[in-house]
Amino acid sequence: MGTEESADHIPGTAVSAAGKTADGAPEAPPSRPPTPVVLSLMLGMALVALDTSIVSTAVPQIVGDLGGFSVFSWLFSGYLLAVTVTLPVYGKLSDTFGRKPVLLFGIALFLVGSLLCASAWNMAALIAFRIVQGLGGGALQGTVQTLAADLYPLKDRPRIQARMSAVWAAAAVAGPGIGGLLASYANWRWIFLLNVPLAGMALWMVARHLVEPVRAVARRGRIDWAGALGIFACGGLLLFALVQGGVAWPWLSAPSLGLLGASAVLGGVVFWVERRAEEPILPGWVWRRRTIAAVNLALGALGLLMVAPMLFVPTYAQSVLGLGPTGAGFVMSTMTLSWPISAALSQHVYRRIGFRNTAVVGSSLAAVILFSFTLLPADSDPWLPALIMLLLGGALGLCQLPLIIGVQSTVGWAERGTATASILFSRQVGQSVGAALLGAVANATIAARLVDAPMPGLPDNLDDVSKALDAPAQLPAAAADYLRGAITAAVDHVFLGATAAAVLAVLALLLVAPRRFPVLPEQREE
Repeated sequence: MGTEESADHIPGTAVSAAGKTADGAPEAPPSRPPTPVVLSLMLGMALVALDTSIVSTAVPQIVGDLGGFSVFSWLFSGYLLAVTVTLPVYGKLSDTFGRKPVLLFGIALFLVGSLLCASAWNMAALIAFRIVQGLGGGALQGTVQTLAADLYPLKDRPRIQARMSAVWAAAAVAGPGIGGLLASYANWRWIFLLNVPLAGMALWMVARHLVEPVRAVARRGRIDWAGALGIFACGGLLLFALVQGGVAWPWLSAPSLGLLGASAVLGGVVFWVERRAEEPILPGWVWRRRTIAAVNLALGALGLLMVAPMLFVPTYAQSVLGLGPTGAGFVMSTMTLSWPISAALSQHVYRRIGFRNTAVVGSSLAAVILFSFTLLPADSDPWLPALIMLLLGGALGLCQLPLIIGVQSTVGWAERGTATASILFSRQVGQSVGAALLGAVANATIAARLVDAPMPGLPDNLDDVSKALDAPAQLPAAAADYLRGAITAAVDHVFLGATAAAVLAVLALLLVAPRRFPVLPEQREE
């Protein structure tokens, strides 16, 4: 398509159908919303961001209390799976019924899930309640991002998106520290109870201050519930196979092959259902347009690599470096100090070299930085991994924001909810698969090291590893050192996988994306 090769900022390109509202009229530039609306959006985003970062730091304490070390990654993969499958559904619902009711529903469901998590009595219950949280988180993430594009003209979108990144960064900085303090001096259940006042404030702010512009809504077609359920079932089987494979049973055993085969069959059924759906949750045009398809692939890879620092660095810092929960949270949170600064400055880069090239630079730097983590010595000082996380945040700030702004600049209001849901869906798919796949890599590495251990006194299974690490003095010195070495090897393998994901993101942008994104003329900055 000719417009796919148009420059990001060159004026004069013909207006495409994507640049019109649902009733066919040209899209009018929005005016800036009042401050209370901005604050309500930022508070809604803070709910999701704080929850993600605060839970990761408390994993050792949660596992120590409830057990379930071999499946603890499901605290994240189950949550992310629920977010993933509901993103396109909520996108379709917001296009049909408006953004505000969907956002209010998501906040309320997230609040209920938080209360249930705080009452969990074992790991299975906590995972189930995290899925409930994820069902609300899908509405929060997708609808807030769509509203940010609805309520702001293109020239102001980098500013509001930078604010959203700053909220995510502030929550990510505060979250590990708060999670560490609560886990050390109170109880891990308070990390979920902390959501209650925040969610209540978000509900009040959105209900009182958010007034959507009057627009013609999209045609109210049937919601593709069959497709949504099919994706959920297919993804659940695949993730379960990846998490348990090589740990609960061998990779080539009947359970692994059966689960993988069943997920493949369900994938074929989902494809058949989506081809015939009146309103598929992810319509085919999001993959037929080179720009959106490339960003979907790149953000999927970036979502996968993000699992390595978010999920495994806190465990590495506590188990290998010997830091407490608060210190481990600080090591991870340095990444979020540089991320919003880099994201805010990225607009000065992509205005000069374009959306694609800016994201390529960021992804390439991320690959180099992730690989450098595997070169750390076993007895490294904590400031070294903290510095690597700081540099990684700067690199990722150049990737994600330009890609989101770039896609939203190529579509009008009538397609914006679906396009935004598409790229967020792809990012969440990457995170869901990454949490399961990289968790499986770590589990398999540790399990293999335990089987080949040259000395007695080590845990017999993965569920006992966390208990042994909580009380290393009870192990013989040689066994404790060997166990720390096994954790180090597992984290190194995880970061090698994350490096490969960053390389895949670069290849997707170079081989699939047009050199310059086809920005709609009425959205360009004159």
